[in-house]
Amino acid sequence: MLQKSEPQYLVPKYSLLELERLLGKLGQNTQRIEDSVLIGCSEQHDAWFALDIGLNHSSSINASLQKPEMETELRGSFMDLRKAFLQLNAKDVSLLSTAQALLRWHDAHQFCSRSGQPTKKNVAGSKRICPANNIIYYPQMAPVVITLVSDGPRCLLARQSSFPKGVYSALAGFCDIGESLEETVRREVAEEVGLEVERLQYSASQHWPFPNSSLMIACHATVKPGQTKIHVNLQELEAAAWFSHEEVATALRRNDSYTLQQNITPPLRLPPKFAIAHQLIKEWVENPACPSLPA
Repeated sequence: MLQKSEPQYLVPKYSLLELERLLGKLGQNTQRIEDSVLIGCSEQHDAWFALDIGLNHSSSINASLQKPEMETELRGSFMDLRKAFLQLNAKDVSLLSTAQALLRWHDAHQFCSRSGQPTKKNVAGSKRICPANNIIYYPQMAPVVITLVSDGPRCLLARQSSFPKGVYSALAGFCDIGESLEETVRREVAEEVGLEVERLQYSASQHWPFPNSSLMIACHATVKPGQTKIHVNLQELEAAAWFSHEEVATALRRNDSYTLQQNITPPLRLPPKFAIAHQLIKEWVENPACPSLPA
């Protein structure tokens, strides 16, 4: 739920009394507010909670709310989360990312995996407990390594068939049980494009709520000189290619929203600014010869 506030969008914040009034007006049970989860607090130390109101959700325990009614009453509009990220500041993106991940986790962990009995959420939503055996379940994130491979003057970018047209990104893959991050980088690069990593360097990390909660661990990696021939794993990727520094720098400068409006597909589009892949690519463009550490 976003509200237009020129020149951007804002995440609206409602008090408990406002929500109770709204749900009552729409004939809904105010008890559903108990399903909210704590996602942070303001600079004034006011607690912020997120609530999934179950719009048109046939499997919802409570009666579903209708989207048009909610948008009218809340004076805003519901938007796909990926699109919302393009309209918001970094702080609101972080809040919505946490909300999405926590609410999805609670929805998927309604029952104890050992007893089969319903689990109960604590007040903050930081865990679920099985009353039958007191097992405590905590939200978890899956570690994912995302790696920008380069050979010095070029970097390697790849795309999956699910990507928007023209978009290329860094290589990414989940860590397997028993692997270190370094081992994951080497395996993923070898599996997806058939290259051997010579050196790597950690860059940063980011929580990523799509499709489920992941911890994106970003790295730069270099390959051995003279061993840069790509062998694309078509089961994993649609395409992969080397791009020059100028090609990538031009793509960073390009106004993607404008080209999309003109129905023109540029030769290379990059991930949006809120994605850590964008940060990796920008780092390489600004310093393609940055020192790397032994893998």
